[in-house]
Amino acid sequence: MPVSRNASDRRVVPAPAAEVFELLATPARHPVVDGSGTVTDVQERTPERLSPGARFGMRMHWGLRYKILNEVVEFEEGRRIAWRHAGGHVWRWLLVPVDETSTLVIEEFDASTSRVPLLLLLIGAQRRNQRSIERSLDRLEAWARER
Repeated sequence: MPVSRNASDRRVVPAPAAEVFELLATPARHPVVDGSGTVTDVQERTPERLSPGARFGMRMHWGLRYKILNEVVEFEEGRRIAWRHAGGHVWRWLLVPVDETSTLVIEEFDASTSRVPLLLLLIGAQRRNQRSIERSLDRLEAWARER
């Protein structure tokens, strides 16, 4: 049986889906929920709000400072947003309203479309990304409670 390179987790957060989506669709706010500790800021010419097919650049830091360009590949207002970069793998957020004041949030790292699957395996991306997702959901929940 092949080893999965994907990672995901879910959490009910105390915020309406529309507010959670707005946070996720605003690149300048991504550091608020980044559980990896690698997202530092947006690059110049990044849109204020994401939309289908939007390209947005982020400043990153993982040992070294670098920039990464992402493209929105899935977009359903208030429900789903996903992006990928040159590596081909996808970061996806799914939002399911539980009621008017809470949302089931699912974050996924999907490596099934990766252009570098061996590299992901060698760097332990699945394990690292699983921890990052758990921390992202912790941060999202804290944001929801403090807003």
